[in-house]
Amino acid sequence: MELDIKIVKLEAPKDCNLILGQSHFIKTVEDLHEAIVNTIPQAEFGLAFGEASGDCLVRTSGNSEDLEKLASTKMLEMGCGHSFLIFLRNAFPINLTQRIKSVPEVVNLFCATANPVQVLIVESEQGRGIIGVIDGSKPNALETKDDVVWRKKFLRDIGYKL
Repeated sequence: MELDIKIVKLEAPKDCNLILGQSHFIKTVEDLHEAIVNTIPQAEFGLAFGEASGDCLVRTSGNSEDLEKLASTKMLEMGCGHSFLIFLRNAFPINLTQRIKSVPEVVNLFCATANPVQVLIVESEQGRGIIGVIDGSKPNALETKDDVVWRKKFLRDIGYKL
């Protein structure tokens, strides 16, 4: 059996984040849509789901035409069945990932980030699957005492710590 590994680049638009995951049923589209709007009503988003059986279509939903189009285009480029991609504006994944994980069809999250992502995709004669992601850049140094002070201040400045 021959395998071919490809890289698909994902980059969220300015002021957006992305969430990439794996799920197992066509109902994913509606359930993810509901999870987002019920958790963060002001969120703008577009989502796409790659079907792995039947018509094998990219199914989409969202409330932002540009983000929905971007998600569907990138999902078609990845070509991985039973996976989903969400582009998110006016919300942060940290407020949504646990809710997404609780959607019955969701089996895995690969990443939730604003960083540029490289999706590692393996292809066989049957189809394609995500084998991992490269999220952002590699660390290049150890945190200093000044860095710790900055990190703690930053988290308080953006309201995630008291």
